[in-house]
Amino acid sequence: MRDGESDDPSTESGGEPAVTEERRRTRHRDNHGHRADGMDPERLRYFTQPAEGSSSTRHRRRRAGQAEPQPGTPTPPLRGGQADPNRRATPVRIPPGGQPPQPPRAQPAAPPPPVAPRRPVSPPPPAPTPPPTTPHSPADLEPEYLEPRYDEREFSDVDVEEPAYTEPVPVAPRGHRGRDEDDWWPGADDAEPSPEPRRPRRRRTGANRKKRRVVLALAVVFMLALVGGVGYYGLRATGVLESRKDYANTAGVSDVIVDIPENSTLADFGNILVDADVVGSVRAFIDAADGQPISGGLYKMRTQIPATTAVEMLTDESAEHRVGRVVIPPGLQLDSKTGVDGKITPGIFQLIQNATSTEVNGQSEGVTVAQLEEAAATATPEDLGVPEWAKENVASMTGDHRRIEGLIAPTTWERVEPDHTAVQILNEMISKSGVMFDQWGLVDNNKSGLAPYETLVAASIVEREVRHVEDAPKVARVIRNRLDEDQRLEMDSTQNYTAAVTNIDVHGEAYKADNEWNTYRYKGLPPTPIAAVGVPALEAMLDPAPGSWLYFVTVDTAGTTLFANTFEEHKRNREVACRNKLVSTGCA
Repeated sequence: MRDGESDDPSTESGGEPAVTEERRRTRHRDNHGHRADGMDPERLRYFTQPAEGSSSTRHRRRRAGQAEPQPGTPTPPLRGGQADPNRRATPVRIPPGGQPPQPPRAQPAAPPPPVAPRRPVSPPPPAPTPPPTTPHSPADLEPEYLEPRYDEREFSDVDVEEPAYTEPVPVAPRGHRGRDEDDWWPGADDAEPSPEPRRPRRRRTGANRKKRRVVLALAVVFMLALVGGVGYYGLRATGVLESRKDYANTAGVSDVIVDIPENSTLADFGNILVDADVVGSVRAFIDAADGQPISGGLYKMRTQIPATTAVEMLTDESAEHRVGRVVIPPGLQLDSKTGVDGKITPGIFQLIQNATSTEVNGQSEGVTVAQLEEAAATATPEDLGVPEWAKENVASMTGDHRRIEGLIAPTTWERVEPDHTAVQILNEMISKSGVMFDQWGLVDNNKSGLAPYETLVAASIVEREVRHVEDAPKVARVIRNRLDEDQRLEMDSTQNYTAAVTNIDVHGEAYKADNEWNTYRYKGLPPTPIAAVGVPALEAMLDPAPGSWLYFVTVDTAGTTLFANTFEEHKRNREVACRNKLVSTGCA
């Protein structure tokens, strides 16, 4: 059965099939030969029932090899009143609920046979369901028909040029998933996806507004506190809010030891003195000091005294009120020495006693020379803070306080605590001196060829023999050369170490003294250093000057020293000292 024909017995006169709902369904097929369900209704209006005598050239291609009849030539009917099957019918649009319009004819003709009225079509239900069809109708195999919409201009007797049809471009769903292969048509993939909808702004709730107010209130409180604190400390720094309280009793109430750190400002001094109840206020002390520098350290003060009196006690040149300050010069020994002129040179132990001995509110504090000697002779090297490179030598001389000679470096000790024991004081001074010796290169920068402790012993001889620093490297070379030659050092300084009276002109019993420090009798270095070693003497012994000298002698009171390679040359140099009456022993 060809397209456009029906086997339904209900047909129009002339053999044309009746216009039925099934008849008007589209016969469009897709590229695969399947019927296209879901055809756009706008396209359905081009596929309608043909009418007799209408042109068949609109929106269709001419069939190949078919001649078009001349105008005015009647078409002979076929047998049985049917129309010519080779003639193409012109599609006619049938408006809903009406009869198809009759096209104008070129010449009068017989009236067309009556056309059966179109069955009324009920509106489609909400859920589309297929309408009933005849048992043998092709609609049984087709999807549900959608009623097309019509424009009344299509049924006008005046030919109106219709606009060119534009293929609608459906919007493809987002992504490639979910697209049916049969639903594709050209342009579907060319459509631009719709933009994501903007996320609606959240409306502030009552809780959010309350939280915001709390945060704002806290920020305001914080800013007020910050401004108030800055203002308070600013006014305090400028002295506006400071107290100017001051005491009037110059005698004070009681004794107190105050500890002022080094590099303290006048404000630091004032705060410490106020805490110790020495002065009444920081402002009163700063005004009394008037910008003059004051050294830190331990001071014995009186409580509740005027600020001017406190400044006088702190700046006294005699350092009468200074406690625990020990100044150890290079070349000083542990024991006090009496010179040939009768002058006594206090030793290191005596200086420590003088610095720590004080009376605080009727009670004595500090250590004595006897306590220091006992601690130096009996305490273990570990308790005394002896460095590793000297422990063996110190331990071998247990019982002799001179075993720690030279282990206390010459420097200014600002605070030796008066309430500490002798062992504690020695431990603090020796351990800190060990650090200083390491910094001066005794261990890591030693080019003398001697062990660290031996180098310190030799450097102590240089310290006691030399009057001018420039002579120190030469004296160090003499010591080094004599040790290499296995020759006795014969140094006056080593003999005077054990003498009751020190004298540069060694003679008599001092010359014959039988002890290991007497280098006139014993070869090699003495068992311990003979004095505190300063930096120049130590550096000279760490790196002696090059030379072959074996002798030297000081020839005048100015400290002029002459060096010689041979003993004959040395005797001539010593005659110079005799002429200058610096020495008398051995002179002609």
